[in-house]
Amino acid sequence: MTEAPTPAEIAARSERVAPKVREHLPVTPLVRYEAFSEELGAEVLVKCEHQQRTGSFKARGSMAKILTLTDEQRERGVVTASTGNHGLGVGNALATLGGRGIVYLPENAAAGKVAALRRFGLELRAEGFDSGVLEPKARAYAAEHDLVYVSPYNDPDTIAGQGTVGVEILEQLAGQQLDAVVVAVGGGGLVSGIASVLKKHRPGLQVIGASPVREAPMAASMAAGEIVQVEPQESLSDGTAGSVEPGSITFPLCRQLVDDWVLVSEDAIAAALRMVIDTEHQLIEGSAAMAFAAARARRTELEGKRVAVVSCGGNISASTLVSALA
Repeated sequence: MTEAPTPAEIAARSERVAPKVREHLPVTPLVRYEAFSEELGAEVLVKCEHQQRTGSFKARGSMAKILTLTDEQRERGVVTASTGNHGLGVGNALATLGGRGIVYLPENAAAGKVAALRRFGLELRAEGFDSGVLEPKARAYAAEHDLVYVSPYNDPDTIAGQGTVGVEILEQLAGQQLDAVVVAVGGGGLVSGIASVLKKHRPGLQVIGASPVREAPMAASMAAGEIVQVEPQESLSDGTAGSVEPGSITFPLCRQLVDDWVLVSEDAIAAALRMVIDTEHQLIEGSAAMAFAAARARRTELEGKRVAVVSCGGNISASTLVSALA
């Protein structure tokens, strides 16, 4: 695996790539959610990545990585592993910049995401039910066929792309103080990128990582002091599903950058999803709702502060939405 970069190196890389990513992807809003602010007794600013192209922040990391490739590399093809959102980001980047791609995805991937992947013309290979199985297969295939592997999180270019969320937050704050940020954590690419950028400019910032109780591999790895595998379980937060790859550079980054870990129940995720729909009339996915639920869980500590909640995606299937609203 690649040697782990420092947070300062990730922040610098994010700031360099941000203008290039912006040529191809929109800046998402940073909006005060009034009802949620009132509930928490805090000023809650929501970074609306559910409004990003492809419906997820993953479009950023994929674009940042594929921007580093030559025309010949893109035409030969790239390989990735994804539960859906990262694959969509790769598909969008290839549709924008040119090239072809192969996506290894779990057999139980959401039908809507699978259909969207097919619309990008990607070759899909459904194998297994966990990224702990998918990622080694995708890496091995890429190595065997001399293709570029585009990691969902375990790559400094991908992480730097996700860090452009932090670059935009700072610009949108326009010098205002920020006390805390709440981010959903799966493989750790999003929180590593955002926290590297924000802590460079706001060193006292508190970074809160949110994961579902049912599957929290990075939080478990933090507790163990090393990357550990956890038994995959189905969760409303399907966007954070999957194991952390052995040797992932996100592990040391999370260890340095994340100040607090919140494990969120399925009931709390569903309740937060309903709250956002009822008060803001915005459709978000379970992994985004989880960040709101984690902020709720830390309301005492966050009272009176200015808090950013990263609403990381909006790709939720109708069946999942129905079960969450029931």
